Amino acid sequence: MDQAISEPTAAVEAHLLALRRFARSLLRGDRERADDLVQDCVERALCYWHRRRQDRELRGWLFTILYHRFITEERRRRREFQHRPLDDVPEAELPGFEGAQERALACRDLARALGELPPEQRAVLLLVAAREATYQQAAGTLGVPIGTVMSRLSRGRERLRRRMNEERPASRAALAIGR
Repeated sequence: MDQAISEPTAAVEAHLLALRRFARSLLRGDRERADDLVQDCVERALCYWHRRRQDRELRGWLFTILYHRFITEERRRRREFQHRPLDDVPEAELPGFEGAQERALACRDLARALGELPPEQRAVLLLVAAREATYQQAAGTLGVPIGTVMSRLSRGRERLRRRMNEERPASRAALAIGR
């Protein structure tokens, strides 16, 4: 194999696991779509390898490509499909949890609340809170100023906090059954 081809491929392969986790987080656990998104990201990275700024961190560049592909795909899907409220999604399509009922319900509620956030706020929360990116890294990945990252993070956290503190009839009923 040609050294010029194997070098970019190996460099990108080192970040595949992190890209998959980020894609799955953005796509609420949809493995097929996440894998398609990562594949698209890798294809673009390898095609545009010669255009990459050498002073830019490779991981940040890859995450930026993935996030931009995600946004483009979400916009396309919004135009093509009607969104249905998360409460209308059958329970079988939501991620399942084993173990204690209360923890499982809290995790389900958190997943739903994250899913209800605008994509921009969800992406910042996932990058900063889950992927432990710095504000600077998140700003570079998303292509926005640091102030925008901070405000989206603040608004996203506040929305999650409010949503998680709401009394939900379905959760109360499930807890009552489990007692």
